[in-house]
Amino acid sequence: MTLPYQAVLLIAFGGPTSRDEIRPFLARVLKGIPIPPERVEQVVHHYEAVGGKSPLNEITQRQAQALETLLRRQGLPLRVYVGMRNSAPFFAETLRQMAGAGVKNALGFILSCHKTEASWERYQQNIAEARAELGATAPQVDYCGGWHDHPLFIQSWVERIQTRFAELPEAKRGAAPLIFTAHSLPTPMAARSSYVADVQTTARLIAAELRHERWSLAYQSRSGKPSDPWLEPDVNEMIRKLAHDAVTDAIVAPIGFVCDHMEVLYDLDIETKQNAAACGVRLVRASCPNDHSIFIEMIADVITAALRKPSPASP
Repeated sequence: MTLPYQAVLLIAFGGPTSRDEIRPFLARVLKGIPIPPERVEQVVHHYEAVGGKSPLNEITQRQAQALETLLRRQGLPLRVYVGMRNSAPFFAETLRQMAGAGVKNALGFILSCHKTEASWERYQQNIAEARAELGATAPQVDYCGGWHDHPLFIQSWVERIQTRFAELPEAKRGAAPLIFTAHSLPTPMAARSSYVADVQTTARLIAAELRHERWSLAYQSRSGKPSDPWLEPDVNEMIRKLAHDAVTDAIVAPIGFVCDHMEVLYDLDIETKQNAAACGVRLVRASCPNDHSIFIEMIADVITAALRKPSPASP
């Protein structure tokens, strides 16, 4: 069978890989956004608190290696590349590498579970700009569709969450609240997409597979002016309410993220856990899919489906 693509491009946000890279990385992320210097320094300290780097790049490379191995095992000899928006390998760098390897057409897989203009639309715009920069040699890039409700994505989370439930005393498991979280967004931005509905669908499907009735959805990692409306409830406020209701144990599952990076390692594992402890709540977190074999199977399944009905190449 002649494949319509010669490669897969995994598309991710990127992160600093050393202490020296933290400030340059943040400068790229915040370019054109009026952020007070003291707030930037706060975020620098957050990265320092989790080891001075983000594991996102390393995890994404592991995902790429596992995916390429699985695709080849399935008879699909597709090279899998990684392109990052805000750190090396940058989109233009990866596209240039792909062109040098003879790739004419690539299938892009965006590593964001839920669609927003800040993720999916901006990634595609950035890649279009990188292709324009490279000119005629740039590979064409098509994109896989969404996968927030894919059965294997749901199953990857079910297994991660079950592992954490098993750590609770058996008598407490059924009543322990399960808090799903996703990245908060400005409400006007959220209203222009299916983001909230998609996150709710993911949460509902996972809870149904777990047969766990006591669950809720909260948002985390909001930024911007305190006066600006963002998606709520905030996860910390939700935990305070649970503590008021005499809850002593809870599990949090950050279903809006595919790997354990800054918003998980600092915002949840440090900040939210500290807040929970101060309220008398023991909070345990389920790991993100990362390079879990079922998550990799899900990516391969989405790619296989796209190969059956390739879309027209990007302009």
